[in-house]
Amino acid sequence: MQKGSNPRVKQTMLKGKKVFATESLAPGKSVYGESLISLNGKEYREWVPFRSKIAAGLMNGLRMPELSMDSVVLYLGAASGTTVSHISDIVSNGLIFAVEVSPHVTYSLISLAEARGNIVPVLEDANKPEEYFNTVIASDFVFQDIAQKNQVEIFLKNCRLFLKQSGFAMISIKARSIDISKKPRRIFEEVRKELEQRFREVKPCTLEPFQKDHCLFLCLGRE
Repeated sequence: MQKGSNPRVKQTMLKGKKVFATESLAPGKSVYGESLISLNGKEYREWVPFRSKIAAGLMNGLRMPELSMDSVVLYLGAASGTTVSHISDIVSNGLIFAVEVSPHVTYSLISLAEARGNIVPVLEDANKPEEYFNTVIASDFVFQDIAQKNQVEIFLKNCRLFLKQSGFAMISIKARSIDISKKPRRIFEEVRKELEQRFREVKPCTLEPFQKDHCLFLCLGRE
């Protein structure tokens, strides 16, 4: 996050290492085994970069625009809610529409939502945004982490329908899910060019050593 941004995100030291952490919306509870940290009388949760693509990006120097505490977020590919839980901490007075289609993880996502007041599970296929068009509202931030061949198409469809003109978006690209025969660097370049047709500014951030063959693309200025 940029300096001077949401105060619920901190960079601190843990066991001699730099970490990012979010102020817990549900103190005393660890969501996925992350460390709980006390800072200035408040409880923060370590944002583990090996478990979260956004945390990996922050560790690698990604500078995201500010998310205010009342922001609305659309999260595509929420899984069991690891990263969703940290976004929930950040937008404490806002809303997160967490889209996930897999029945194997939706139970955990629903349990997380029940423990927090700002997560709305959307048990639908992100490839069919028309199915939840009447559920999700215009969003300040759209994030996607879906390992499918047409992941860019899914992302652009959802941004077109839900991203505010003033908002920003980010997609985590898993190169091997698009084409296992191509080098990841070539795939990332092709993705960047496709995104640049829809956004005025696209900033890539590779996620090594935390996530292999992954790259985050921060997209600003929706066309």
